[in-house]
Amino acid sequence: MRAVLTRVTSASVAIGGAVTAEIGRGYLVLLGVHKDDTAEDALRLADRVCGLRVFEDDAGKMNLNLAAVGGEILTVSQFTLFADTSSRRPGFTDAARPDTAVPLYELFMDECRRRGFTVKHGQFGADMKVQSLNDGPVTILFDTKNG
Repeated sequence: MRAVLTRVTSASVAIGGAVTAEIGRGYLVLLGVHKDDTAEDALRLADRVCGLRVFEDDAGKMNLNLAAVGGEILTVSQFTLFADTSSRRPGFTDAARPDTAVPLYELFMDECRRRGFTVKHGQFGADMKVQSLNDGPVTILFDTKNG
């Protein structure tokens, strides 16, 4: 799985012109599922995201995690994270098909919820308009196959 996590002061998703999900302070997570990903990848990624310490403490150091600041998570499916860009027109054959991707996307969110976080989301496969107010900006790339 791949995820692009952005620390935000707010983020939202709109579908068909209507906002369907929004959060305040927390993480916007763009989540891509590879065709070979498993439940283990989803659980590992949730652990990494939920434990990440990128919020500033009283000394101005990135030392606090999401729980410490009462943050939320907005997750948006993003199959394009597995784009093959070897040509000018990207290919997406490494991205998981919906029958594989949806359960893993949902498992990731369920695990974050199990850990006590409010998790909101877009709609898998929908044409979404994602808006965020990046904080920092702080943007972290995760790949479960590369650490």
